[in-house]
Amino acid sequence: MPLTMMKNGEESSIKKVGGKEDVRRYLESLGFVNGSIVKMVSVMNGNVIVNIKESRIAISKEMANKIMV
Repeated sequence: MPLTMMKNGEESSIKKVGGKEDVRRYLESLGFVNGSIVKMVSVMNGNVIVNIKESRIAISKEMANKIMV
């Protein structure tokens, strides 16, 4: 399922990062790589806030939809 389907406080591991090559590279630089554990913090105004690798990161829903957990 896409990252945007997770509920607040839920944890899951990343299965696949999709999108064009430059988008995948950008997401990987933020820590969104296969096998990483991601925890949903909240969804606000079209942005998704997650904890990944001890960092809190906000990304757009469009980018979050490219991340499968």
